[in-house]
Amino acid sequence: MGAEGGGRRRALRLGVYVGCGAVLLTGCASMPDSGDLRGVESTPRQDAQVRVFAMPPREDAAPAEIVQGFLEALTSDDPQYETAREYLTGDASKKWRPYKSTTVLADGPNPEPERTRNRETGDDFAYTLTGSRLAKVDGQHAYAPDSGAYNGTVHLTLQRKTGQWRIDALPQGVVMGKSDFERNYKSVNKYYFASNVPAGTSGQLGTVADPVYVRGKVDPVTAMVTELLKGPTRWLAPVARSSFPTDTELKKGVTSLAPDDQNKLTVPLNKKADRVGRTQCTKMAAQLLFTLKDLTPTGVDEVELRRSDGSTLCDLGEDQAESIASHRTGKPTESEYFIDGKQRLVRLSGGSNGKDPEPVPGALGEGAKKLRAAAISRDEVTAAGVSFDGSSLYVGSLVSGASLGEAVLHSAGPTEKDRLTTPSWDGGGDLWVADRDPAKSRLLLLQKGSGEPLEVRTPRLDGRIDAVRVAADGVRIALIVERDGKTSLQIGRIERETKADGRADVSILELHSVTPQLEEVTAMSWAGDSRLVVVGREKGGVQQMRYVQVDGSTLPGSAPVSLTGVQQIAASEDERLPLVAYSEDGIVRLSSGAQWQKIMKEGTAPVYPG
Repeated sequence: MGAEGGGRRRALRLGVYVGCGAVLLTGCASMPDSGDLRGVESTPRQDAQVRVFAMPPREDAAPAEIVQGFLEALTSDDPQYETAREYLTGDASKKWRPYKSTTVLADGPNPEPERTRNRETGDDFAYTLTGSRLAKVDGQHAYAPDSGAYNGTVHLTLQRKTGQWRIDALPQGVVMGKSDFERNYKSVNKYYFASNVPAGTSGQLGTVADPVYVRGKVDPVTAMVTELLKGPTRWLAPVARSSFPTDTELKKGVTSLAPDDQNKLTVPLNKKADRVGRTQCTKMAAQLLFTLKDLTPTGVDEVELRRSDGSTLCDLGEDQAESIASHRTGKPTESEYFIDGKQRLVRLSGGSNGKDPEPVPGALGEGAKKLRAAAISRDEVTAAGVSFDGSSLYVGSLVSGASLGEAVLHSAGPTEKDRLTTPSWDGGGDLWVADRDPAKSRLLLLQKGSGEPLEVRTPRLDGRIDAVRVAADGVRIALIVERDGKTSLQIGRIERETKADGRADVSILELHSVTPQLEEVTAMSWAGDSRLVVVGREKGGVQQMRYVQVDGSTLPGSAPVSLTGVQQIAASEDERLPLVAYSEDGIVRLSSGAQWQKIMKEGTAPVYPG
């Protein structure tokens, strides 16, 4: 964050802590004693072990230096922003709420001097902070894309008792540039249990990921436990529940948590959890294990929950947690499915090299009905196929000799592009598909893949659905929505109710775009508990492939190897499985750490179960 200016420059003092391998920077950047201010440019990304600490204000520092130092202190790894508060008056420090929000700008905030109220006395200054907004992280640590101009005012006063300049008025929360945000913050999934969804095929509880951003080098374990106890974020709360009793917190006086050398984490709770039974307690511990699994270098393998008096409430290991709840990906799969050159549904083992795909058992693999797209249930027992012209949807068993009945759904769209989308199965065994008929475009749900199609309400949908993918948890849905020639990827919340007559009422609520920077989205697929892979392009740009979080954020350096001419993409919520795509080269596969590998020339519509 090298802000330039006149006068001598302040040196950086480096201290190396040999035991932990962390470099402590006693200043985020050199700062001017006087002169004009320039933007607090985002620092380059640094090694994950490097921790950055800020300088306190220098004696007799000028107003420009105070503002610069404060803004840089916001990007440090100071746990409670103690150094940043040294730049404030006592009253301003009491009123300032740094955890209210974090505003992310394209570059660091640019301070511009304003007119002062007391130009004659010269005992106050004001600066306007400007920049271009990219995102905002709210008080629940939930990320949301943002755009437009940022403006905030920082006012300084000359304190009479000390003769030092200090900030006496400032915006609530913190503000920083994109690079500093990526260095400071880490995206982590909290895990809750999906509520009001059909029972999964395994009969286990289903988890749903709730991504939040926490400061990655400021005791993230304690931060994530604290956030998990608070419950789901506002967007997810209507369809997710926690096993922790309301108002459960860490025991008073517990300020830091860390796993021991056996990767066991002990969590003392307050009295709200004292009377919890063992069954509920193990569900609570499972939530913690899922949440903390990848947060530390070695992970957390076991959790012990304790009552307020210090006695053990329950303990749970990682293997036991998997038996309590699943991530709703169904049984593990190594098969990749697609439509071959004869318009049949075929499958190929993910580890196969040089082997030809084989038709699936049952009528959909026999070629009696020519297909253009298909979806495989998560237990790989049933498949749904869309006819080659897009007008009909068939559901059949993946068992040798199984016959295929009449179509379960028809579309009257005038062209192939105006008919049925590729269907999608949720974790409860329900089948989703969109009919793109311009005269009656709609989203439909077939419970257990059969019966009368249920029209799903989409009250805030602005456009026509071009693609549908339901998350394994059954409470989130991804849609490619077309409007006025532009397409966007939107995430919605699935809410279910049962009417008085016993019929189901299903709605998609609070749809929001997670790719506002893309003008065209060609294809997408779920690629993790809270991640999707997206193919699209920015305005005036070329086609690109990237990973996008469900909150709209992108993780640095996570884009797949580039591939041209991609029309369809398939990924699994199991992130260990390769990407599969249909491109100008046919069906291709991308394994971790490898290049794209051609599977076969004649084939389209690749899918994993789901």
